Amino acid sequence: MLSPIRVALLGYGLAGAVFHAPLIAAVEGLELAAIVTRNPERRARAERDHPRATLLDSADEVWKRAEDLELVVVATPNSSHVSLAEAAIEAGLAVVVDKPLAASAADGRALLRAAKDRGVMLTVFQNRRWDGDFLTVRELLTSEGAGGLGEVVRFESRYERWRPQLTGGWRESDDPAAGGGLLFDLGSHLVDQALVLFGPAISVYAELDRRRAEGETDDDTFVALTHASGVRSHLWMSVLAAQPGARFRVLGSEAAYVKYGLDVQEEALQAGRRPDNPSWGQEPEERWGLLGSGSDLRPVPTRPGAYYRFYEGVVATLRDGELPPVDPEEVISALEVLEAAIASAAKQRVIEV
Repeated sequence: MLSPIRVALLGYGLAGAVFHAPLIAAVEGLELAAIVTRNPERRARAERDHPRATLLDSADEVWKRAEDLELVVVATPNSSHVSLAEAAIEAGLAVVVDKPLAASAADGRALLRAAKDRGVMLTVFQNRRWDGDFLTVRELLTSEGAGGLGEVVRFESRYERWRPQLTGGWRESDDPAAGGGLLFDLGSHLVDQALVLFGPAISVYAELDRRRAEGETDDDTFVALTHASGVRSHLWMSVLAAQPGARFRVLGSEAAYVKYGLDVQEEALQAGRRPDNPSWGQEPEERWGLLGSGSDLRPVPTRPGAYYRFYEGVVATLRDGELPPVDPEEVISALEVLEAAIASAAKQRVIEV
């Protein structure tokens, strides 16, 4: 029997503590061996949550222990993703990078070249590919699924929140060129999902606004994509939505699918629940989306969300030679779209991709 993959987790903020660490601990074949954080409160939380993991002060200590590890997870602020991933690759360690992979497509390509040259896995934590509502939309778009939409003409997708006051986090103060702001935060998910569903984008139009006083990054953003397939994706991300719109609105030639509310997994993880729960990822019936037209509507059961599948895919890659759960080439294509969105907003015109 193969020994578990020993993992070093860099960062124990929201991404590390709420998402990565619980999922790593829950997936068979992985062992959370080390956690890097200097913050005293986070160290205390990490020790309480994962007493068997070694606590380290810096990533340099991870590189010194590289022979005792196999996988590094980068869950630090966006501005450090590239440098830490580069160091992990240089140390010969497989790498999972939290989204966004980088602040530019060029940096993403450089990381991928380095990983290929070193012969190590590089993948990106696009966990929203395993949201229950997104899995439901994918199923509706397949001939084997519930179907009934006909030919999709427009896809609307939103991540909207109500945070009218600045919270002081790095996402609000980081240089947008270093991955700060909503476009690189929530937009990384929205664009990724749209490209997965409908294929490459050929043009981009975007509006990047700063609505909150003293804000340094975009906080109310709209991106429109025209896909090579002919579908148009309209993507909204905002922290100024006192009444959020539909999470998904998929308009087809035969019917539409409309779904409100966010996937339940983040809330469950923050509450301390774990994927070994038999009801993991299941959404209550009253939150299911509706499919149909006019008054002829029927509820569509939301597929169970499954963030843990990402790390199951990592194990399959490292142990069985399977393809990574998220292809970094796809992520780089999404970064090209994000760059085009920045150019579109600056020039106030449509940008060809």
